[in-house]
Amino acid sequence: MPRTGATNPPAPPAPDGSDARTESGEEIDFQTIELLFFAYRDFISDPDAILARYGFGRAHHRVVHFVSRQPGLTVADLLETLKITKQSLARVLKQLIENGYVNQVAGPQDRRQRKLFVTPKGRELALALARPQSRRIAHAFSRLDNPGRENVLQFLAGMIDAQDGLAAHTAGAAQSADAADEDESSRT
Repeated sequence: MPRTGATNPPAPPAPDGSDARTESGEEIDFQTIELLFFAYRDFISDPDAILARYGFGRAHHRVVHFVSRQPGLTVADLLETLKITKQSLARVLKQLIENGYVNQVAGPQDRRQRKLFVTPKGRELALALARPQSRRIAHAFSRLDNPGRENVLQFLAGMIDAQDGLAAHTAGAAQSADAADEDESSRT
């Protein structure tokens, strides 16, 4: 009987490759699929434990992450980024606002527009959630040279639906947030 919480490495492919093809002959990359499942499970495990202490879940994590990375993000843009319903976001956002992690401000030109900002408490939560993930990424990248790292980033960007345009958006958001971090650290 397997232990609860035991790490289950991906099953090796069958020597004859028979498990990689469907009845119609379509080849399926089970090895990569399983590696992605296990990588995601472990990647999210540390933040899940932190979120549980607050009574929050993964939806809260995603909201705090993107609002922290893109200060002034509108509710409409966040809905588009997360691909969730208004109803789902409203519940999570209400909890984050009521608990002092996120502020919602009316837009300067259109008062109906809602811009989102993390509070200092929200920024600390975002960083606490990102730190173990960043360490996990750094550990995995430490085994690769720069071209290997670029290949991984290209692979991950290629996994994002092209119509979303999020690969370029994510790189741009990272650069602007990093610049904001540098600006903040230069003032202290």
